[in-house]
Amino acid sequence: MKHKFMTANEAIKLIRDNNTICSVGMTLSGACESILKALECKFLTTGHPNHLTLVHSAGQSDRKDGIQHYAHEHFVTTIIGSHWGLQPRWMELISNNKVIAYCLPQGQIAHLYREMACASPGKFSKVGIGTFIDPRIEGGKMNQLTKSMPDITSIVTIDNEEYIHYKPIELDVCIFRGTVADENGNISTDEEAMKLEILPAVLATKRYGGKVIVQVKRIAKSGSLHPKNIVVPGNFVDAIVISEEPLLDHRQTSSWYYDPSYSGDLIVPEVTITPLKLDIRKLIGRIGSTLLEQGNVINLGTGIPNDVIGKILQEENVSKDIMITVESGIYGGIPAGGIDFGIGQNLDAMITHHEQMDYYNGAGIDVTFMGLGELDEQGNVNSTKMGNRCTGAGGFIDITQNAKKVVFLSQFTAKGLEISCENSKLSIIKEGVIKKMVKQVSQISFSGRLARKKHQQVYIATERALFKLVAQGVELIEIAPGIDLQKDILDLMEFSPIISKNIKMMNPNLFIDKPFGLKYIIMNKGNSLC
Repeated sequence: MKHKFMTANEAIKLIRDNNTICSVGMTLSGACESILKALECKFLTTGHPNHLTLVHSAGQSDRKDGIQHYAHEHFVTTIIGSHWGLQPRWMELISNNKVIAYCLPQGQIAHLYREMACASPGKFSKVGIGTFIDPRIEGGKMNQLTKSMPDITSIVTIDNEEYIHYKPIELDVCIFRGTVADENGNISTDEEAMKLEILPAVLATKRYGGKVIVQVKRIAKSGSLHPKNIVVPGNFVDAIVISEEPLLDHRQTSSWYYDPSYSGDLIVPEVTITPLKLDIRKLIGRIGSTLLEQGNVINLGTGIPNDVIGKILQEENVSKDIMITVESGIYGGIPAGGIDFGIGQNLDAMITHHEQMDYYNGAGIDVTFMGLGELDEQGNVNSTKMGNRCTGAGGFIDITQNAKKVVFLSQFTAKGLEISCENSKLSIIKEGVIKKMVKQVSQISFSGRLARKKHQQVYIATERALFKLVAQGVELIEIAPGIDLQKDILDLMEFSPIISKNIKMMNPNLFIDKPFGLKYIIMNKGNSLC
């Protein structure tokens, strides 16, 4: 079976014009740079392969590599994915109507591979109902060009309940990454920082008679790999590419080539984390963290949540009281952030991406912290498309729609907002020029109507105001000390919130640059100290 080993240029000959390619990865973890660079170079020099359809469950880039290599007009003419926030060229192609673009929830794509693999008629789920994914609203179509294209989802009724039917996608090629291949083509992923949804994607491709291409760092003698460590058996693999420049093209993640602590092979000594400076992001995270309770299992979305919540919990000495998870499948430890989102050191556990989404879609996380672009009077949230900037949903819809408690973290206004915290009060130095509390969101990423209908706990934490979603709409329940209710809040909203009869002043300790007593708050079931 040694004929499976070939160069990247030889492997990409398996990819033809008009093929549908499935790419497995998240951020730059799992990126097959040797293969993708060769494929991009071939298109730019020969014009082939062209008119590809690219399918990907998670965002797969660090702003320059990953599936950015596909982002050329006529190279890929249809993209079906979940997130493009770290892919500027893709967002440009989508906004300029240069590509047909469908956005589907990250977990639904990962689960769809599994359904396709066992020849089921697709994935049936409530995830996406009432959002822009719903075919009765936008159908996940991210630009004007796509609006004239067929729907790839539909609404079905089963036992008097509505579900979205995510239709199967016939795959021609799957490209994924492993660490080691033995001489028989068996693949392990020992040094990778995520487990991802590799096998379901491979089997989905094989279900349609497609080709599977894998990039690895090393080759091992047949029989030398432990069978429990084999992620993909060799009989499912058609081409194996050993990366010739692994320091560049087989990096564990964007920021480093390989660190064994991120693949669970080394426990690093616990060190004192330097506390974050009390800026607006940390302040928002602090306010949101007061809604936690002891023993909560939480999820952190990208942006403010992932960048500050974990460090706040460490600083406040409550890390052992709260279990942090990330959609990639990691539990506990110290999550990385930014372009390295989804990985972590000293983890308690690491499961596959699709299994994590089983948990988020089914039982639901206790608390999820997510970013927010816009909020309207119905409690609808837009975090997926701001103007022409199409970031997409990622795991946002999967997680928020089923979480027991959702805490959105956001600045009150955008573009230019400057604050200061002095004398236990908040001061607005310069107001943002863009209102985020709008009459109607431009895209529904989270349905306030459905959340209210099922009595979901939903909060919106900003640096100056804390809101709660109630049956009648959006209720203002707390304001920051030093803030004028009329001038600094109500006058900057395009809708009038419900003013709680028991509106409170936020805990003044939140606005002092030292630990504010989160441990006490959590032990008292989230009650604030005000």
